[in-house]
Amino acid sequence: MERYAEKSTEELRLIYGSLLSEFEKYKSLGLSLDLSRGKPNSSQLDISEGLLSVDVSGKGAYSAAGLDCRNYGVVDGLPEAKRFFGEVYGIPEEKIIVGGNSSLQLMYDTLARAMLFGVPGSVRPWCRESGLKWICVVPGYDRHFRVTESLGFELVSVNMTPDGPDMDAVEELVRDPSVKGIWCVPKYSNPTGNTYSDEVVRRLASMRCAAPDFRIMWDNAYAVHSLEGEGDRLLDIFAEAERCGNGDRVLYFASTSKVTFPGGGVAIMAMSEENRRWALKHIGTQTIGFDKLNQLRHLKFFGTAENLMAHMSRLGSAIKAKFDIVAECLSVLSGLGIAEWTNPRGGYFVSLDVMPGTARRVFALMREAGVTLTAVGATYPYGIDPEDKNLRLAPTYPTNEELRTATEILTVAVRMAAIEKLLA
Repeated sequence: MERYAEKSTEELRLIYGSLLSEFEKYKSLGLSLDLSRGKPNSSQLDISEGLLSVDVSGKGAYSAAGLDCRNYGVVDGLPEAKRFFGEVYGIPEEKIIVGGNSSLQLMYDTLARAMLFGVPGSVRPWCRESGLKWICVVPGYDRHFRVTESLGFELVSVNMTPDGPDMDAVEELVRDPSVKGIWCVPKYSNPTGNTYSDEVVRRLASMRCAAPDFRIMWDNAYAVHSLEGEGDRLLDIFAEAERCGNGDRVLYFASTSKVTFPGGGVAIMAMSEENRRWALKHIGTQTIGFDKLNQLRHLKFFGTAENLMAHMSRLGSAIKAKFDIVAECLSVLSGLGIAEWTNPRGGYFVSLDVMPGTARRVFALMREAGVTLTAVGATYPYGIDPEDKNLRLAPTYPTNEELRTATEILTVAVRMAAIEKLLA
């Protein structure tokens, strides 16, 4: 197929006229479709419906050790919950703290505590230092960026590669003592779906950092979200960091938000013993205990890590069908030289790069046709995509029919915006 840039003006005008006619037909349908957020739809949530009928009343409210989970206490989580999540994520259970439903809240609280009190290795609380910076891998997760922006960090972008962050750039940045950390979604990264290579994990764990209290916020949100089979393998960041004497560097987070119910899941964080003592000292002031009944409910629902993975296999099959639809629809853009996109093996998103300078136009066209996309720039710090090219697609929420329609409209909008730019 001939690239658009190689076509004559007259050819482009003819193609545009045909696309415009197709676009007007879509507009006339009065659609209201949403590809903007990575939410499970009702059919996916139904797979976890049994969780709601798990009995945690009366004697069912007691843990394996005889603890009444209706009461206060056990601020770091039920021992059997730590053991269960240790098996699921391949983490030593003694590193784990089991929290409430939101890993994002655990991340925010962790960084807020660092601002107020510092972390192990800090000379002073971070709020008493000036000019603090945080590394953001782009395209990346907008909520991560908002957390560090809200706490006053200058956000510094590093490009994502197929193997993970551009480590040459990262290693150069951490020579600056004002750089305190980096956001990482290491497996099926949001939004590209990339998984960090062994080399990238080793370099993150071993790199020399000028700040003695540098932290890796390791948000392994999609650790068990493979679309089929065993999925990608991710190297153990804790083992690598401890081997290099940098065990305190890693702060690990995960949750069941897209395993069971986003509003009613269980979140965890894991860290070195020194970090764990520091965290629990402050968490114990903040709360007398997280929701142990929900921890118990999840334990009874799954029983074993193997059962959870079988559950994720069923969920992965439902989600894979949606990713297949997106890949099939986007294939009409192949060879035109106007778009590139990822084909992830897991996670929740597809990252689409359109012709530089046209993402906002594509977004506007989609809105005209009744399709909501994630805001342009959301995958970059401060909401600014310097090349105006990246769009994050979230295929999970619409029905398959809605998804196909929305993605077909998207391919029309991408082609229209590209031709407009070329003709201009």
